[in-house]
Amino acid sequence: MTAEAIEASPRTGDSGREGERPLRIALLTYKGNPFCGGQGVYVRHLSRELARLGHSVEVIGAQPYPVLDEGVPLTELASLDLYRSPDPFRTPAKDEYRDWIDRLEVATMRTGGFPEPLTFSLRARRHLAARRGEFDVVHDNQTLGYGLLGDVGAPLVTTIHHPITVDRQLELDAAPDWKRRASVRRWYGFTRMQKRVARRLPSVLTVSGTSKGEIVDHLGVSEDRIRVVHIGADTGLWSPDPAIIEVPGRIVTTSSADVPLKGLVFLVEALAKLRTEHPEAHLVVVGKRAEDGPVAQAIEKYGLGDAVEFVKGITDAELVDLVRSAQISCVPSLYEGFSLPAAEAMATGTPLLATTGGAIPEVAGTDGETCLAVPPGDAGALAAGLARLLDDPALRRRLGAAGRERVLEKFTWARAAQGTAELYREAIEAQGRVPARKPAR
Repeated sequence: MTAEAIEASPRTGDSGREGERPLRIALLTYKGNPFCGGQGVYVRHLSRELARLGHSVEVIGAQPYPVLDEGVPLTELASLDLYRSPDPFRTPAKDEYRDWIDRLEVATMRTGGFPEPLTFSLRARRHLAARRGEFDVVHDNQTLGYGLLGDVGAPLVTTIHHPITVDRQLELDAAPDWKRRASVRRWYGFTRMQKRVARRLPSVLTVSGTSKGEIVDHLGVSEDRIRVVHIGADTGLWSPDPAIIEVPGRIVTTSSADVPLKGLVFLVEALAKLRTEHPEAHLVVVGKRAEDGPVAQAIEKYGLGDAVEFVKGITDAELVDLVRSAQISCVPSLYEGFSLPAAEAMATGTPLLATTGGAIPEVAGTDGETCLAVPPGDAGALAAGLARLLDDPALRRRLGAAGRERVLEKFTWARAAQGTAELYREAIEAQGRVPARKPAR
């Protein structure tokens, strides 16, 4: 049986090794909307695949709320939603305050900090205490807040996609002056809490070997408490479709925020270089257009207003068709803890040009075999890679096919769910607990 056939085979009710009971899982996410970044994608697809294995999964999340598939219930653990659109950094009305946690949330925001990991963890602890005995395991998706220390009513497993200290350092390096550096330090003040919490966690799950090493180095977590479980693509949705017409010169990238980490400014500069020889080349960015900042300034500087398009709010099917229509998918990031956009693009058979930042090579594979790889932060190398792919249709077809096969073999959500469920059972056994006979419904 091929890897594609294995991935497509039914899995409903297969909760693990024969005779094992299904688990009752509380999956926590302080920010779960899949359009806000990889954490939301992780929660949606992992919860769906765990449910397909026969487990009972309840997602407990705050705004922006997760988008979940049928059969996975959501419990809304509301924050004050201080960063919502169109009024971010808002001042709540007096009647919105419910308790001291709300006041802490506003006070932290007003002093330039980011309160959500701490305040969500405090609300989650209170919620779980009221439901003691309803879950076999609690899975925290990178909240790493003080509220999750101690007894939360069930064994705790925590996913750390990558240490946020990496994001903090890249933003500090890119800050133009001392005022901006002071602002960045205050905003990322929660990382001190996350370091302290991470060191006390009994069971940590991460998505790549690169992230594992950085969790050890940056957060001080003991290596023997970290397990790598690769994530991946929904290979049923993200798949080739010969009926989709390839648009000449189209390059697609995903960038959910105008931050140095994503390296979008280098891709814009590369596009400017590329268009001297390939005037048809144009870039479609899946994400919100920033009205100011390095990317907006680069687009204006190079006169690329008509060659760079930003799209957001499109459906999953529209997003997949957009990637299918591109001649090249590009991941220009300076660092990634895994890179879901790389795996998803490869799953469609679209050839990938990616940097070697962070864990991207673990996903994209070997340069010239499953992708083209270039150093991070190098606009010239990006331009050369883009030109090479645009000039060589045979290379695009070969890399696209090899990339699809790599994802099918290594990076699927079904495999991620199986590996995660195994870690749940280890955590439960380590505390000497036995899962309930029937999952809660």
